[in-house]
Amino acid sequence: MNIHEYQAKALFETFGVPVPKGVAAKAASEFDAALAQLPEGPTMVKSQIHAGGRGKGTFTDGFKGGVKFCKTKADAKEIAGRMLNNTLITLQTGPAGRKVQTVYFTVASDIKKEYYLAILLDRGTSRPVIVASTEGGVEIEKVAHETPEKIFKVFVDPAYGLADFQVRQLIAGLGFTGAEAKGAAKLIRNLYTMFWETDASMVEINPLITTPTGEVLALDAKVSFDSNALYRHPEITALRDLNEEDPKEIEASKYNLSYIALDGNIACLVNGAGLAMSTMDIIKHFGGSPANFLDVGGGATKEQVVAAFKIILGDANVKGIFVNIFGGIMDCNVIATGIIEAVREVGLKLPLVVRLEGNNVTAGKATLAGSGLPIVSGDTMADAARKIVQLVA
Repeated sequence: MNIHEYQAKALFETFGVPVPKGVAAKAASEFDAALAQLPEGPTMVKSQIHAGGRGKGTFTDGFKGGVKFCKTKADAKEIAGRMLNNTLITLQTGPAGRKVQTVYFTVASDIKKEYYLAILLDRGTSRPVIVASTEGGVEIEKVAHETPEKIFKVFVDPAYGLADFQVRQLIAGLGFTGAEAKGAAKLIRNLYTMFWETDASMVEINPLITTPTGEVLALDAKVSFDSNALYRHPEITALRDLNEEDPKEIEASKYNLSYIALDGNIACLVNGAGLAMSTMDIIKHFGGSPANFLDVGGGATKEQVVAAFKIILGDANVKGIFVNIFGGIMDCNVIATGIIEAVREVGLKLPLVVRLEGNNVTAGKATLAGSGLPIVSGDTMADAARKIVQLVA
């Protein structure tokens, strides 16, 4: 689950990570009250959407930049009025863009030097890793490609936690000295505490800055959380902004379905993440394009299958459906019954290919065959994939 910058910075402050003072506003009527909480002088206005590259983005009316520096609070109010309820397009949003429903006013900081700092989970070592660079303020991917030697990593033993020598290693690598080193060390320790205690999957500060007066501040903040751990953090779950999520993904979460929309035209309904990935691969192998990742899990019910079909059909790009089920815990006949019920309930007109294998597969195939519905059976995964690609061609 992702949260907005203003929410992330509020969380930073809770854990003692210093940030420039800022206030969010969700309506033009809130601008004056929000700006009144900031000192007079240079002010930043930041569009709040779940996407990077906001500063380089363009609004649909041609206004450029979702992050703006303003010399005065009066200018900031005018700029915020142009951003709010406007649609911002960045490289990460795609051409559809995202509607800006919150703007964030912050004090504009004097910048002496910019750095990059992030904490995330390294899948290879199953440990948190702190990634740092002296090249902040630009995309870390660009730094990794052009000057990889300027990025360094510190792996943290989760049983021991962040050690003092590792903090010193980070401070030295970033080149901090004196009061800046002391401030950066405290920030890094507090940031790791926040990462660990909130079950975050990623915390990124780009840029982390120093000021001419020796402060070390998180100028930007990007935070995402492990959705599987949100039950432990109702206060974080409350930060979820459904306006920033695909309605189909929101609906899927209500039925404990794992759904991610893609840009193809062949919908996939599969049990198991590994099988889902393989299903998308084999569709591509035969020349098709998957429209989604949809994992119904190892013990899906008929109700979940029906819900999955309805979610799939909510995508206007879908031209065919491939159901690929391997029954281990799952009963293939239960899935077959759910498929039939779903087809009848939604009045499916699109091509549907089903491949069943595993637990009670004979009964499942018999149930499908006896339904009288135009359901195409696939003998193997390859056979089914080939058939659905041909049917939507």
